[in-house]
Amino acid sequence: MDGIGFTRRQALSMSACGFGQLALAGLLNDTANAAPANPMLAKQSHFPQKAKRVIFLFMQGGPSQVDSFDYKPLLYKKNGEELAFDDARVIANTGKRGSAQKVMQPLWDFNQYGECGHWASDLFPETARHMDKLCMLHSMHTEGVAHGPATLFLHCGATNFVRPSMGSWISYGLGSENDNLPGFVSICPSPGNGGARNYGSAFLPPAFQGTTLGSAGRPSKNAKIRDLVNGRFDKKQQSEQFDLLRQINSAQLSDRRGDAELESVVSSFELAWRLQNNAPGVLDLSDESEQTLKLYGIDEPKTTDFGQQCLMARRLAESGVRYIQSTYGDGSPNPAWDQHSNLPKHLDHARAVDRPVAGLLEDLDRRGLLEDTLVWWGAEFGRTPYAQNNGTGRDHNPNGFTTWLAGGGVKPGFAYGATDEFGHKAVENKTHMHDLHATILHLLGMDHTRLTYRYSGRDFRLTDVHGEVVSEIIA
Repeated sequence: MDGIGFTRRQALSMSACGFGQLALAGLLNDTANAAPANPMLAKQSHFPQKAKRVIFLFMQGGPSQVDSFDYKPLLYKKNGEELAFDDARVIANTGKRGSAQKVMQPLWDFNQYGECGHWASDLFPETARHMDKLCMLHSMHTEGVAHGPATLFLHCGATNFVRPSMGSWISYGLGSENDNLPGFVSICPSPGNGGARNYGSAFLPPAFQGTTLGSAGRPSKNAKIRDLVNGRFDKKQQSEQFDLLRQINSAQLSDRRGDAELESVVSSFELAWRLQNNAPGVLDLSDESEQTLKLYGIDEPKTTDFGQQCLMARRLAESGVRYIQSTYGDGSPNPAWDQHSNLPKHLDHARAVDRPVAGLLEDLDRRGLLEDTLVWWGAEFGRTPYAQNNGTGRDHNPNGFTTWLAGGGVKPGFAYGATDEFGHKAVENKTHMHDLHATILHLLGMDHTRLTYRYSGRDFRLTDVHGEVVSEIIA
């Protein structure tokens, strides 16, 4: 051992404790393998985060961008004129190109709001008061011209293949900020247009699928986790039962190491136990002040339902849930905002969500949560600037529509992109749904090209082989 400074005998003597430590590590590893690690433990992001969590306010069915946030003066000038709008819906419905459609002006007046001076219609006066907080994306376009494919694409990045939902990808990439709560919660999701696939984990481990509260079309006050409270046994008895169940599960896992399905089931039991001890307090709105309930519109019949959803979303975000989706929908095959023949119905839906959404923005801001919480408002597509069948409604429009973001690292009071002069197609700084997904992941500190999962011999990701981060909207 010349040149090293100690003999072979001395080297063995000094390393003896090291061998013992290796043996101890092996024993501890065996013990650890007897119970699966919590897959929802917080994980390190790829780079520093601007947002720690997302609240997605899903306006199911597609609000009309030209009646809400995309002001187009030409529609007033051309109102009633018949012009050719060659898009997939017109060609499918008429079987030919060049078929004339009647231009339809907005049904609500537009005004400028805030120091930024951005436009909004009388549909959303309460939300418009927060215009200086909003980052408007006026050049969205997407895949799928029908609700089913477009809704799946919005949630999963694919129109037909079974793929993990966005919330599942985020849970897989970042875990939860709170070990006692799920990483992904979907409040009142719709059973149609993809149904459970919109909050499912597909080929990702089942632990990353969304936890649902309630269902679209049912009162949100009933949006609870079933059987969360055990009224039969006291806490001591429940704890003893859980300890016994944990011992049995550990024994089974020791005999079936590497069984991912069994590990997921055991993990779900573990999470269920933690939920029973923590979720009731998070989901109980009774301790909120009268002022807060009024802020969200829970004091009025028209706004109480979505107001409760938005308040629940804030409480979940405040408690460390990474991705919360709140769906405004009625659970029917024809989603809420889907006004093909009765566009004035938009007003009823806007009145139901406007005050709660504004309340959420104000509440997050005053609590200091808006800075690292990304609020996303949008739908699967927009609507056409022409009247469908020359009637009183608008058809689906995936070619150009508006969504907005707030907080979480985006530029406030900012507008990006534009549709053409009719509000029909995105023409300036076009933003595909893949781009929006990539940007949201980026704000959460994740590189969408590196957030992958190997399945059936291929690396999959939310954005497939597409998507560009829209860096211009990032503060």
